Amino acid sequence: MVQYMGSISLLLAALLFIVFQPYSATAAVTYNVVNLGARGDGSTDNTKAFLDAWAAACGSVSPATIYVRPGRYLLRNAVFRGCNNHAITFIIHATLLAPSDYHVIGNAPNWLGFQDVTGVSIIGGVLDAQGIDLWTCKMSGKNCPSGATTLRFSKSNNILVRGLISLNSQMFHIVINGCHNVKLQGLRVSASEHSPNTDGIHVQLSSGVMISETKIKTGDDCISIGPSATNLWIENVDCGPGHGISIGSLAKDLEEEGVQNVTVKSVTFTGTQNGVRIKSWARPSNGFVKHVVFQHIGMVNVQNPIVVDQNYCPRQENCPGQVSGVKVSDVRYEDIHGTSASEIAVKFDCSPTNPCNGIKLKDVKLTYKNKSPKSLCVNADGMASGFVMPASCLL
Repeated sequence: MVQYMGSISLLLAALLFIVFQPYSATAAVTYNVVNLGARGDGSTDNTKAFLDAWAAACGSVSPATIYVRPGRYLLRNAVFRGCNNHAITFIIHATLLAPSDYHVIGNAPNWLGFQDVTGVSIIGGVLDAQGIDLWTCKMSGKNCPSGATTLRFSKSNNILVRGLISLNSQMFHIVINGCHNVKLQGLRVSASEHSPNTDGIHVQLSSGVMISETKIKTGDDCISIGPSATNLWIENVDCGPGHGISIGSLAKDLEEEGVQNVTVKSVTFTGTQNGVRIKSWARPSNGFVKHVVFQHIGMVNVQNPIVVDQNYCPRQENCPGQVSGVKVSDVRYEDIHGTSASEIAVKFDCSPTNPCNGIKLKDVKLTYKNKSPKSLCVNADGMASGFVMPASCLL
């Protein structure tokens, strides 16, 4: 009887395997953009085929993959809007090209946008925005389009972007706006060091964002962090050329949410304008920056390795000339080492009405021409511990 029951159990297990195995094997469905009319010849407009693939994936009751096989696929600006399928993956073994004529997408806010989506992953691929001619137009002083952000996620959740390469963006390369639980891993971002407003990754109004194993070379901030960014983790990033990693600029508006719980660790800056920076305009604001950690940072010939600038005004044009209302507190700098390209390697230029407080320096070793550089403090309160060079000026 025991043997009989054992045989029944094995039979039931086998039947269950047979019943459920085909379902699991066919649970995911793949949509090849070529089968929907796309051509990777570098000249055919493939916008409709990609949007049709998105619509098909959205209509699937199972997890869906949109596959882009090798080739060069021309796309105009496209918006992929949220749907009921919360498990859509793009697998891109190709280069996606923006139109070479920058007027085609230059007045659009984004080239490729995802809005109100959940559970979207982008694996691999090259996004070439072909922004060089637009940069030239801007630098000549002519009347030019503002340019499109290459890739934007807005009001989206549970996003993964891995192994993506972004080249020559017209404006920002990647923007995370109003999102939660986003992972950006193994990205490569590249633009000329003279390219205007080509921030590598910009995060604002978002929480739970992780950026890791990423290399950024660009003409503006490698990573910029805007208002209402919380629980942000940045690790193992190479930055340079570029303007560094910046919190801000803040105080653009009076009513502005703060930035908090930011960790930047194991980052190397090479030949950048700034290293780790907090910047705000000198105008009233109820914003704040608090609970920030900069840790295990390497500087190689960086113009301003450590800087808090609450009188931010690029090019010194139309400066507000007021006092920053942004409150900067509880910012830790630990194990910061390397070389400064200027004599002042540490600069805390804080607000007279809202002085920086709770600034902590620990194990900082920066040199300038093989000598100790200088530090400058204005309205900054804090403490130093361990070996600190240049000597701390914190009160």
